[in-house]
Amino acid sequence: MPATTREGPRGHVIALRRLFGVMLLVTGALLSRATNASAVTGQVVTVAGSIAGSLDGSTANALFDGPRAVATDGAGNVYVADTNNHRIRKITPTGNVTTLAGSTPGYLDGSGASAQFASPKGLTVDTSGNVYVADTNNQRIRKIDTALDVTTVAGSSSGYADGNGTAAQFSNPKGIVIDGSGTLFVSDSGNNRIRVISPAGDVTTLAGSTTGSADANGSGAQFNNPAGLTIDASGTLVVGDSGNHRIRMVSAAGDVTTLAGSSAGFSDDTGTAAQFTTPSGVAIDASGTVFVADTGNDRIRAVGTSGSPPLTTTTTTTT
Repeated sequence: MPATTREGPRGHVIALRRLFGVMLLVTGALLSRATNASAVTGQVVTVAGSIAGSLDGSTANALFDGPRAVATDGAGNVYVADTNNHRIRKITPTGNVTTLAGSTPGYLDGSGASAQFASPKGLTVDTSGNVYVADTNNQRIRKIDTALDVTTVAGSSSGYADGNGTAAQFSNPKGIVIDGSGTLFVSDSGNNRIRVISPAGDVTTLAGSTTGSADANGSGAQFNNPAGLTIDASGTLVVGDSGNHRIRMVSAAGDVTTLAGSSAGFSDDTGTAAQFTTPSGVAIDASGTVFVADTGNDRIRAVGTSGSPPLTTTTTTTT
């Protein structure tokens, strides 16, 4: 059973496992679609779901349809953007799956199942247990509070406009993340921008403009269909810039740089010598290592940053 180990510096990329889906790093485990995978052992187990469908119940019996994003709270609950079912689901640590909110596709604020979403593709949870949803086809950011009441935080019809609440416009928002102050960050994929929503509901643009791949500050920077979004302890955003096949970083001041990636392809290497194909989900651990759902390559990749330890992965061949 020969094994090889690879290490690398900042921006170095390695493939960990051939998996597909959006992921989240939680207490040392990678959650990918309805599985979790240990970054150390590579063991994969099914958390919930089997065939496509819509069914609450135990994790052994529950059904999902095209889930695209997961998030967790401090109590160990997992929240799922069940995209094709137009619902937000919850998996408890005791193994029970329920529907927090949503029903048939549409747009309606309300309580629980009376609310409607349209293909939600991103979600995040604040420290109080409120869930924020990138309601992609409704072009809105929604909030599910702990009483399961659904309200609209920002957005209206498809378009691009900064403003407060429903005066703002998005175009296919996908990734969403919240920081410790309650500020939301959104990857506004159709507008190729990273947007910011203050706790008061004011929407501004942090970075991005027309389609492209330029590294620069604010509106001088360019993205191409940004998707996954996460934030590190310093407040720096990490973006899965899927149409550019790159992993980008955005500082709190709006400075955009490329961490890794270049043209579409597959290559484990450092910085722009590395290649991805349509990277979507991203997550970052406490050490600063970035994990990427490399969608077009059907792999989970790891990228080192300046604060992370050398990357090490072991590939074992059974004979």
